[in-house]
Amino acid sequence: MALSDKENEWMSAAFDQAKEALAAGEVPVGCVFIHGGEIRARGRNTVNATHNATRHAEINCIDQILEWCQSSNVNYSDIFKFIDVYVTVEPCGMCADILGKLCVRRVVFGCSNDRFGGCGSVIDVPKLYAYSFDITRGVRAEEAIGYLKDFYKGENPNAPTGKAKRKSSK
Repeated sequence: MALSDKENEWMSAAFDQAKEALAAGEVPVGCVFIHGGEIRARGRNTVNATHNATRHAEINCIDQILEWCQSSNVNYSDIFKFIDVYVTVEPCGMCADILGKLCVRRVVFGCSNDRFGGCGSVIDVPKLYAYSFDITRGVRAEEAIGYLKDFYKGENPNAPTGKAKRKSSK
């Protein structure tokens, strides 16, 4: 599916967040939340920095929207139903579930997540719970895969003991 110029701009903003994550030693996933034609939240993975496995790009964006709603004295349930999510990698099961529970309108993602994908690659959370958000897959997928490959070429200093890459004996 071809995106409009504005949608491409939003996806580029998500990729900017992924680049920041990669530079910070995080799994390079970036996300933006769109409301009223404007970027209302920007997020990237911060799992390693926070030592919290739930700090995915989508969750960080959700927190920003909740803060914005609170400071604007707006009910979050009135906002999320008009949110479009642009994320570089398919949301995991946890993120797909919370996006569904919050009733976001649309999720646009880059590459599939063959290990943890919650929008059909591993589990189809929207179908399982009859969430109604629209899904657009495969937007700039090769670019997203490239960032993931760059990350996994390196060493994750925060990998649990026994999960770190073993040194080659060559």
